[in-house]
Amino acid sequence: MNSSPSSQWFGERFAKIHPLLQAIHINSGLLSGPVDITLGSGLAGIVGRRLAGKLGIPVDTGDHTLQVAISHQSDGLHWDRCFDGDQWVRSLFQPVGQWPDGHWVEHTGPIKLFLSVDIHDGGWHWRVLKGRLAGITLPRWLLPQTTAYKLIEDGRYRFYVGISVPLLGTVLSYSGLLDATPSAPTQL
Repeated sequence: MNSSPSSQWFGERFAKIHPLLQAIHINSGLLSGPVDITLGSGLAGIVGRRLAGKLGIPVDTGDHTLQVAISHQSDGLHWDRCFDGDQWVRSLFQPVGQWPDGHWVEHTGPIKLFLSVDIHDGGWHWRVLKGRLAGITLPRWLLPQTTAYKLIEDGRYRFYVGISVPLLGTVLSYSGLLDATPSAPTQL
């Protein structure tokens, strides 16, 4: 088996992840397909719209297209998401240590999340340990609650990202069922 930051971080536990998820985390690749963006209502919607705009996620709810370019580089695992062919969200995931005591650090704009991974039924489920915004560590009770996972459903890549804020509930989520594709993204 080839090696990658993901397979090295998980060690023997990597075999518990679905083979199609293993492949994308060893060989890199491109996923694409329709996604649904949802915002909260009332004040939660205002917060969600503002957060979406800051992250580069479309602020209009409903159906959109998404391409995700996944690559392994010397600085870590890159997930470059392109919504509707022109709105980019770029994340760098850096492994620290190894499973079960290690974690990942996700850098997305001014946000830095420290994440662990749980594996359920071959799926990869992120668990937020702590976070920083513009270099300031946020107390755990103030951190937005994030639900994020990727798994395989009928040979396709199912993913979900949902962000909830204390007292407001879910402010933003996006999810979809993506296909692996050999074509290159429109821009890197």
